[in-house]
Amino acid sequence: MNTNKTFIFKYYIFDETLKTLELRYGYSDGQEFSENYYFDFTFADYDNEQLNRALENLLVIAGVSYFKAYAPKNIELSLGNLTEDEAAFYSQTYEKGLGEFWYVNGLDTKSKVNFPISSKHKDVLAGGKHEGMVVGIGGGKDSLVTAEALKKDGVDFITWSLNHRQQLEPLVKKMGTKHAFVERIIDPKLLELNSMGALNGHVPISAIISSVGVIVAILTGRRDVVVSNEQTANEPTLEYRGVSINHQYSKSQQFERDYQRFLKNSYGESIRYYSFLRPMSELYVAEIFASIGFNKYKNVFSSCNRAYTLHSDHMFWCGECPKCAFIFMLLTPFIERSALESLWHGKNLLLEPSLEETYRQLLGISGNKPLDCVGEIKEARAAMKLCFKKYPGLSTKYTFDLPVSYNYQKLETSEMPEDIKPLFDNFIKTWQV
Repeated sequence: MNTNKTFIFKYYIFDETLKTLELRYGYSDGQEFSENYYFDFTFADYDNEQLNRALENLLVIAGVSYFKAYAPKNIELSLGNLTEDEAAFYSQTYEKGLGEFWYVNGLDTKSKVNFPISSKHKDVLAGGKHEGMVVGIGGGKDSLVTAEALKKDGVDFITWSLNHRQQLEPLVKKMGTKHAFVERIIDPKLLELNSMGALNGHVPISAIISSVGVIVAILTGRRDVVVSNEQTANEPTLEYRGVSINHQYSKSQQFERDYQRFLKNSYGESIRYYSFLRPMSELYVAEIFASIGFNKYKNVFSSCNRAYTLHSDHMFWCGECPKCAFIFMLLTPFIERSALESLWHGKNLLLEPSLEETYRQLLGISGNKPLDCVGEIKEARAAMKLCFKKYPGLSTKYTFDLPVSYNYQKLETSEMPEDIKPLFDNFIKTWQV
């Protein structure tokens, strides 16, 4: 690793006719990278200044994939000028979003990423007075609950997704929403570098997705970028040398607040970003999904990361990973056994000996939580206690404490705009009735 290199955010090229975007990066030794996007949907009239600022934002956020190859101390921006607030936002997103990367690669988990400040002030680009939402769809239960809730309330929204079109098309057809597909192509030279020993590891992918979502909102003439992250994402995955490492940092409430502030400084109230499920535990979302979405989507949804690898072209559940184990546990209390097992080809993950250690980690009995998008320890324990009712034998295998006062249906704080909160409240009340 050569930390003396300088990583350069070079420029972007957006072609409205071809609906393509190219992001260019490089290192001071001459290495160059090109990341490409294709926006497969009809564009509305949009504000060019707003779009350019959103493209600059994505250039910086998506650059983390190439920055991490050498994680150098020096950064240069050939395009765009950063204010102090913008530089602080990018620095924090890189530092905390790469927490797992520092940890796994044995680097200093307190590593600093310093973005250069070159501007004292930027004008707020209010743009037009657009309304409506773009709702991100990832293929799992969470975004489907958001979509179903908004459909029931008659809200004006479209859905969108980044990559994995083959896997997601059957799901999108089931949803019946107007959908915008976006394709992201990472420079293959990055994979070559990784095979030659360059640093590799987890990046804040949800920050990249959120930044693309802002572009989708602008290009479709929408105002709100809506995601589906719960309270679950706030809990650190592990503590290492006094530093909290959160695999889900860019899904956390802290990132949501920071990105909202960043967008407000850029667009005022004309572009908004928030999670519709932030007040909820993931166990509560699973309970609602079991009632309003499981039968509809059972053959076309998946939260298993292996279903979204480069070589996959369809939805499936591997039945071996922590994500599969966690989702199976969450849904067990609310779905009939054979219906749930059918997703895993008749396999019952709670009874699989090979997953016992995974469940012990999820429950906080041994080791750390898996480095994956899994829930809080307390909600995992609440889910397992509910599972004991169906499988009493598990209570002797997994022993743990759970405060009597813990209520997985308790709603926590959110960052939703005031005019959106009544939509959420109405959804919860309607479902409870």
